[in-house]
Amino acid sequence: MKLLHIDSSILAANSTSRQLTARIVAKWRASHPGTTVEYLDLATHAPSHLSADSLGFRMPAGDAALTDVQKQENALSEALVSQFLAADVIVVGAPLYNFSIPSQLKAWIDRIAQAGRTFTYTDKGPQGLAGGKTVIVASARGGVYSTSEGGRAMEHQESYLQTVFGFFGITDVRFVRAEGVAMGDAARTQALAAADIEIRAVAQLAANQASAVQAA
Repeated sequence: MKLLHIDSSILAANSTSRQLTARIVAKWRASHPGTTVEYLDLATHAPSHLSADSLGFRMPAGDAALTDVQKQENALSEALVSQFLAADVIVVGAPLYNFSIPSQLKAWIDRIAQAGRTFTYTDKGPQGLAGGKTVIVASARGGVYSTSEGGRAMEHQESYLQTVFGFFGITDVRFVRAEGVAMGDAARTQALAAADIEIRAVAQLAANQASAVQAA
């Protein structure tokens, strides 16, 4: 089993989402000892945002019409989408920045959202091509957004990730959430404790699934 561990927070050791992804990956590896982990830090190695040159992945890599810059951009997109498609499990650290996700994480998503690789269009509409994976999102929020209609309307973090991974055909998308971490020490402690409970639940589900596969 291959696990792709992605962090996107710019806060390094002070990041809540990074703490959560590290715990999730550790728990997952404990449940699946044979798991190999590949790590991608989008805060330090962010792909450039899409441009006319980086749309080169829509053209054959060997197309003579591509410039050298486009070929480089094409190679980057190919490396990222191949890494994503090779993973069985993707753990994504996603802090809430200005009601959405970090631009670095969005840039990564834009690179892997490739027609013919992660989705396709049919006469019945779009169809995901990357099904069968498990995505676990470590969601960190300074405020509280999940407990009110107004808060849920303001967040475009979890809702966006649920939508985009679903668009790729992934139906097993799980969230480990720590919110209110900027609302004082007590609120932060409570949020991390709640997230730990969710991490244990995810790990237990993973262990149960592994046992079911072995029994089959």
